[in-house]
Amino acid sequence: MAPTPTSLLSPADQVRRQGLRRMKAVALGALLFMAVVFAVSFPLQQAIPAFGYVRAAAEGGMVGALADWFAVTALFRHPLGIPIPHTAIIPRRKDEIGRTLGEFVETNFLEAGVIREKLESIGVAARVGSWLRRPDNAERVAAEASAVASGILTALSDDEVQDLLEDLARDHLLAPSWGPSLGGWLDRVVDTGAHHGAVDLAVDSIETWLVANRSVFTGLVSRRLPSWVPSVATRLVDDTVYREALAFVAAVRADPDHPARRAIDGYLTRVADDLQGETETAARLEAAKAAVFDSPRVRALAAEAWGTAKAGLVRSLGDADSPLRRRIAAALAEIGDRLATEPALQQRIDARVTDAAATLVDRHRADIASIITDTVERWDAQETTEKIELMVGRDLQYIRLNGTIVGSLAGLVIFTIAHAVFGAGG
Repeated sequence: MAPTPTSLLSPADQVRRQGLRRMKAVALGALLFMAVVFAVSFPLQQAIPAFGYVRAAAEGGMVGALADWFAVTALFRHPLGIPIPHTAIIPRRKDEIGRTLGEFVETNFLEAGVIREKLESIGVAARVGSWLRRPDNAERVAAEASAVASGILTALSDDEVQDLLEDLARDHLLAPSWGPSLGGWLDRVVDTGAHHGAVDLAVDSIETWLVANRSVFTGLVSRRLPSWVPSVATRLVDDTVYREALAFVAAVRADPDHPARRAIDGYLTRVADDLQGETETAARLEAAKAAVFDSPRVRALAAEAWGTAKAGLVRSLGDADSPLRRRIAAALAEIGDRLATEPALQQRIDARVTDAAATLVDRHRADIASIITDTVERWDAQETTEKIELMVGRDLQYIRLNGTIVGSLAGLVIFTIAHAVFGAGG
């Protein structure tokens, strides 16, 4: 099986490959060392019986090394390229390994109890709060959230948003009758006397205007009198009208129960009642509403509102020093401070996060685990084998090395026992 090209390996994989090659060389060196010892000790054991022990140890070491080399190699490929049954296990059973791994993860890790226990031990709210309360972290989150929001605003279709605003305005603002709502509101205003302040303001404004515009009354009435009326009388008439106007306004301002005030209350009450019924007043209001908010004007209003809001939001979201960004960062820092310092809030947040995560995992555990299975199935068999060998192959070479050592010790022990029992040296 051809190795994966070096260019496709990550830096970590290349380091693992170098370590794997070194351990393969060490394990092969141990096998060759045992072969050399065997080759030297085998002919010498006839002349020097003690070399029989050396030969037995070397022989056992070679057997152990070869057996473990075969076992390790059979995991990844056919030994010596010979298609021996039950070899090249990983390439042949890649998909089954992926399914087994997915089932293992689903059964042992994606379980509601495990997720719940882990999240409860972490203290999610306290950790998030401690991190978020730091101003630089709050500003970072605000910047990321602003970038996402700005991207969404930019990607939105202006025409579609305008259509949506127009539909919302038409359905919730223009289609309902305004009469009952305005009539009910005006009725409550009159009942509570909330309009008295407006009446006082109007009276004060009229009095101020009268004081500042005395000349307006010159000739206001006198010019309508017959020409034979003396001029002194005409001036007296104008002055009288002016003084009566001032006196009337002063009386209204000073007397909370003035007849003019009661007349205003009565008029407003009648208007409120008319607006809440099917009257001519209510019909005129609806007609005026329809005339002001006809279709072209509604769409123009929606376009202008959306364009202004969008431009302002995008500009504010993109400016790190804008009041909006500063408020977002301050709000996030405040939330983090509360999460970090309020145990009751921490418990509520942790409970909700834990319940949501446990429910989500329990409901979709099979789908989550299938990611492993589907990913492994898409992997190339050769690349998968190479990756796995780079991950665990270095440790497997220790098995070969240990097999050489254990085999030599086993051979020596077996030979020693046999020699002691049967008195044979070879």
